[in-house]
Amino acid sequence: MKLLSFKIYSFLVCYSLLLCYVKAVTRIPYNESIPAVIVFGDSIVDTGNNNGLKTVSKVNYPPYGQDFMGGKPTGRFSNGKVPADLIVEEVGIKELLPAYLDPTLQPVDLITGVNFASGGAGYDPLTSELAKVISLSRQLEMFKEYILKLREIVGEDRKNEILANSLFILVTGTNDIINTYFNTPLRKSYYDVSSYADLLVRSASSFVQDLYGLGARRIGVFGIPPIGCLPSQRTLRGGEERECVDYLNQAAQLFNSKLAAELSSLGNKFPDSRMVYVDVYNLPLDVIYNPQKYGFKISDKGCCGTGKIEVAELCTFTCSSDSDYVFWDSFHLTEKAYRQLVHQILAQHLSSFF
Repeated sequence: MKLLSFKIYSFLVCYSLLLCYVKAVTRIPYNESIPAVIVFGDSIVDTGNNNGLKTVSKVNYPPYGQDFMGGKPTGRFSNGKVPADLIVEEVGIKELLPAYLDPTLQPVDLITGVNFASGGAGYDPLTSELAKVISLSRQLEMFKEYILKLREIVGEDRKNEILANSLFILVTGTNDIINTYFNTPLRKSYYDVSSYADLLVRSASSFVQDLYGLGARRIGVFGIPPIGCLPSQRTLRGGEERECVDYLNQAAQLFNSKLAAELSSLGNKFPDSRMVYVDVYNLPLDVIYNPQKYGFKISDKGCCGTGKIEVAELCTFTCSSDSDYVFWDSFHLTEKAYRQLVHQILAQHLSSFF
């Protein structure tokens, strides 16, 4: 009886929150709904899962989060919200997407979605191993735990309905190319860029099919952004002028083309699904090359430190106005930049999930 009461209470609280929450910024097609958002991936979308890990890939300390609610560092790799938060905000579900490993996570939070992403993770298992973070395979295991908890709260039928209609987002790959492939000899000795991209795409394909097997139907997989234009890569590989690094951008584009083709093939294999390749290469590249067009002043370095190389613990001081910057540190964007990108990306791709 107590469990039944808790289920009803949890559902009513969640339903109330959905009614009271701000209207979606991005319109969802008529007669359609997105009950929850579930996110997997790396630091671009991590909302705090790394906080309890013994890894250098965590940022639960200032100045990270200086523009978050109350200036609180939460483990988000930015000055404020990250794309996982902005997606649920844009579609009108809730204001933040909590980390699954957040010790304050409440059962009712599970109904509208959680985040399994881990900063430093990648498609290549070696990438997560080197960074000592949560691999994609472990993220999938945590998702299975989540499904069992969700069923306890809402019952089998509602659980299946939530999974079938929720938005599943996968964002990773950058660490694989920059850190594992080009920064170590561990993969470069055995793979050229094309065959390594194939390895990553096979991992992405396997992960997406596993999600499908667990009940997911609306799955969006983000491509890799123009990583050759990250401030850190300009500094390390861009020469005296700190130019964008062509071979890194070309590796990203090669992976993206292979990923898009694989997702299209999977969509044909599973016709009751919507498997969507999300382009995050071209728009960010335009923002970087034409920052004034988007309301920014500086796009070749980050706000923290010198902006050229600092990330995580090296970010000991910041610029005077992070709203002028596309990048927060030498790897990650500011909330302002993420917000613009997420809005335009959803405006372009959301209808593909229905």
